[in-house]
Amino acid sequence: MIRRMISAGLRAVLVAVVILLPSLVLPSDGAEAAQVVSLVAIVAAALTFVEYFATYPSIIEFRDARPFNRVRFCALALTVVLLTLACRDTIAPVLLTGTVADIGSTLGRWTDFPYSPVRMVVLMMPPDAPQTAIEIVRTGAGTAYIISLAMIVVFFVQVRLRDWPTRQGTFNVWVNLPLFDPTAGGDVLIRLKRDANVNIALGFLLPFLIPAIIKVTSDAFDPISITAPQTLVWTLSAWAFLPASLIVRGLALGRVAELIEQKRRRAYAKAEAKGEIVEAHA
Repeated sequence: MIRRMISAGLRAVLVAVVILLPSLVLPSDGAEAAQVVSLVAIVAAALTFVEYFATYPSIIEFRDARPFNRVRFCALALTVVLLTLACRDTIAPVLLTGTVADIGSTLGRWTDFPYSPVRMVVLMMPPDAPQTAIEIVRTGAGTAYIISLAMIVVFFVQVRLRDWPTRQGTFNVWVNLPLFDPTAGGDVLIRLKRDANVNIALGFLLPFLIPAIIKVTSDAFDPISITAPQTLVWTLSAWAFLPASLIVRGLALGRVAELIEQKRRRAYAKAEAKGEIVEAHA
């Protein structure tokens, strides 16, 4: 129990630090914004502690199937840290922030090609936006998108080359999928495959759809407002991380469906073999 408490506490602290980092390093939008961020950090840390300290999770999926959540958290944390440093470079440049900004600018140029998600984000900006604002948006979008692609690749390698999740022992489907109701109706295998396909499809489409929706609704939402440092960090982090997280979840659900299908085939083959033995004795 002590070990579980320490592990849950460490996870809660890391979650809180990631949420608080931009508000600690970048200029605040006001006292109320700082209070909201602090409240969100406390709630997220408390939820993380409860979920990982409890015997069975209630919200967090694949809690006992590492490194699913570790890969996602590391990708989000790295995105937030790098975008925060890149934005900090526009305010108080030092060697570290300058290096991060230069690397991000290079990634932004590499990924800013016709019909790419990064180009969609850049085109979301109004025509009269300052060039510096466009550059910081391109830098942040390129950095966040590359990290999200790396997250997908890392987890895909875990699934296909490292035999996730069975490599670590027994995998309990119902414990690791607390939000999945097996009694909702229909074949579990079909529902898992359907959910996997839907998650992957949404993950591919959302990086293109979100900027397009913002562009269409620009009368109600001013795209230039995302260039505020903290807003930029969280907007671009969510734009890149959420779709990639959906793809990773789709890969995980597809893998679980594959394991269930394999188990069914073995059970059917075993039943058929027993039937043949009974017939032979008869």
